[in-house]
This record gives sequence, C-alpha cells and structure tokens, in this order.
Amino acid sequence: MLLKKASLAGAFFVSAIWLSGAQAFCPAPGSLAPAQVQRVVDGDTLGLTDGRNVRMIGLNTPELGKKGRADEPFAVAARKRLEALVAASAGRVGLLPGKERKDRYGRTLAHVYGADGVNLEAQMLAEGLGFQVAVAPNVELAACQQAAEQSARQARLGLWRQSPVIEAGQIRGSGFAVVGGVVSKVQRNGGGIWIELQDSVVLRVAPNLLKRFDMSTLEQLQGRQVEARGWVVDRSRRGGLKNGQVRWLLPLTDPVMLKTSP
Repeated sequence: MLLKKASLAGAFFVSAIWLSGAQAFCPAPGSLAPAQVQRVVDGDTLGLTDGRNVRMIGLNTPELGKKGRADEPFAVAARKRLEALVAASAGRVGLLPGKERKDRYGRTLAHVYGADGVNLEAQMLAEGLGFQVAVAPNVELAACQQAAEQSARQARLGLWRQSPVIEAGQIRGSGFAVVGGVVSKVQRNGGGIWIELQDSVVLRVAPNLLKRFDMSTLEQLQGRQVEARGWVVDRSRRGGLKNGQVRWLLPLTDPVMLKTSP
C-alpha cells in the first residue's frame, strides 16, 4: 500500500522552529543517496519503492503488537510521527548508509534525512519517541543522537514522561530494555568482560568489542549504580544455565549503551 499523506495537525504537528532545533543534533553531510518511501513499517523502519526495507541506525522504537500481543506504549505514536515526517518530505528522503550495510534480517542500515536536512532519528529521539542505540561499527552519529535523546529525557517527553528504566531484579522476559542496578561482580575471561547486576542480569562486552571500552573504568564498576540498555537474552532457552550463572544476559554493543551514576 502506498504511503498516504499523514496529518501534521494536532498532537503530531511540529513547528519549523522545533525542526530547525533538531537539525543541530545530527546535521546532514554533503551528499546523501536519494530514496522514495513507499510505506512506514513502524517507528524505526521504512519500506522503499525499490523494494528495500531501511532500518534507521541509532534508533529503537517500541514494538507494534504482533501475533495477538498488544502494542508497546508509544509504538503507534512513533509510527504516526515518522509517517508525518516522511509526508512532510513528500516521501523523498536521503540515506547515509552505515559502515555495516545490512542487518541479519537483510534490511538496509542507514541514517535517514528529510528534505529539509533534518536527521529523522535525531528528531524521533528529541521527541522521546524512541531509544538511542549504538551497535558497532555503525556508531558515527552516536554522540549527536545521545544529545537528542538527552534533551527529551530532561524535558520528560514521550517515553521519558515516566522512567522506562527497569531494575535488574524485575526483568521477566527477553527483548529491548533499559536496565538499572548496582554492580555486584566484574569478571574478565576468554569470553570478554562480564558485569553482574544484583545477581539478576549480566552485561557482557564481547572480546571483539573490548577495544571500544575503557577497561580500567569497567574493572572498577563493582558497587556502582549503572544503567545499561540493549536486547536482553534468556540464557535458559539456549541449552540451559551452568551452575552460578544468572538467567538474563544483556550484550553491550558500544560504550554509550552503559552509563554510571555520579
């Protein structure tokens, strides 16, 4: 189904002032690959007229309900907002491909810009309609995207109206989460760095990513309050747990996915 022009009125109306403010976060580079959007799949994925699906780099929005499950909070709002931003560009966007061009689902990985030069991931983050994520090597805009999300967090917009942070001991399922807790243990072995939170969830930095992190900082985290984000994995579904292992694993894909409290 071809993209229908979304309404820019009401709750999703954005003034030129707000758009120009978002432009400061991740300004457009000199050249972008033009593309025509056919449909908005969800808050972070576009379907193009050439048949490609584009997963927007650095943005993770709440999931729309599938197979009888309910929509996550702000999932519909995120999709509608992205529809409005695309419609404001008459469906024409510019793409900045990532260093890694495809994800495991075959989707094109790219930053997306509107006709006015606004980075659409930063716009969504600045309005609190998604979470910033950073997955190496596609982390070129991580700093400006982090600033965009922080502005929404400070203003308590969208997802940040109420804290979405889950305490480590409250994790009940797999999927994306922002997790808070006190570090109870830090270990390093052939599998990388393992940071355990309150005997409930373990954060892992894989060996190939260790060079991206400050090792001395990680090794001194015991007893510190931290906030981590990423996709939680249930290790009990992967052949069972070994003695002493906690059930929930959260791989850390970049330093911006881990924050420490002062």
